[in-house]
Amino acid sequence: MFRQLFDAESSTCTYLLADPLTADAVLIDTVREHTGAYLTLLQELGLKLRWTLETHVHADHVTAAASLRELAGSRAIASTAAGADCADLKVDDGSTIVFGNEVIRVIATPGHTPGCVTYRWCDRVFTGDALLIDGCGRTDFQGGDAGTLYDSITTHLFTLPAETLVYPGHDYKGRRVSSIGEQKTGNPRLAGQTREEFVALMAALDLPPPRKIDLALPANQACGRSIDTIEIQGV
Repeated sequence: MFRQLFDAESSTCTYLLADPLTADAVLIDTVREHTGAYLTLLQELGLKLRWTLETHVHADHVTAAASLRELAGSRAIASTAAGADCADLKVDDGSTIVFGNEVIRVIATPGHTPGCVTYRWCDRVFTGDALLIDGCGRTDFQGGDAGTLYDSITTHLFTLPAETLVYPGHDYKGRRVSSIGEQKTGNPRLAGQTREEFVALMAALDLPPPRKIDLALPANQACGRSIDTIEIQGV
C-alpha cells in the first residue's frame, strides 16, 4: 500500500507505505502540522504506524516524529550522520528497515546535508532533498557540499535501474514522480554536467535561507519536539 501526501506551505512530499497483510506502516518525511491528518488516515486504513523515517534534518518544516511517537507509538529513524540523537534507530548506507513483511533499504546520499539518506522500497526510491525532479537540494548551508552531492547522485542513484521511480522530498511545480532514467538524461542540473561544472553551478545559485530555518533545525534535531509543539498540536 502506498500513499503520497503533500504539504502546500513547504511543498513537502510525505509518503505512507504499508504492508496490507500485517497492517504495519511507515511514514517518510512527516510535517508536524499534519499530525492529526496522519492519525485519521491511519485509522481509516486500519494501519499501525511502526516507524517515522527522516531523509535528513529538514530546514523548512518541522517533523511530526515526536508527536507521532507519543500519539501512535511509532519510533523515529534518522541517519547516524544527521545529528538527531532523539532517533530511536540510526541507520547507515546498507541498513535495512523492516515493517511487516516489507523491507526498506537505506542508501547514503550526503551532500545537501551530511546526514541525507535515500530509502529504496520495491520499485521506487524516496530521495528527500538529494535528488528532486529536474533539480537537487541546495548545498550552501547545514554542512552541504556540492561535490559530495554530485557523487551521491551519480554513483548511488543514477546507477539504479532506469525504470526506478523517483519520489522526491519536495516539488514546487506540481510534479509528483519521475524516474532514474528521466533524471539521468534530463535533469538540467546534472545531465551532461561534469563534477566541476555542477560545483560551479551550485555555487552561483545565491538562494535566500529557508524561512523557518531557525525554528526547524533545532526542532528536527529533537525529532520535532520543541517548546511550542504542545501548543501547535494540541497534545
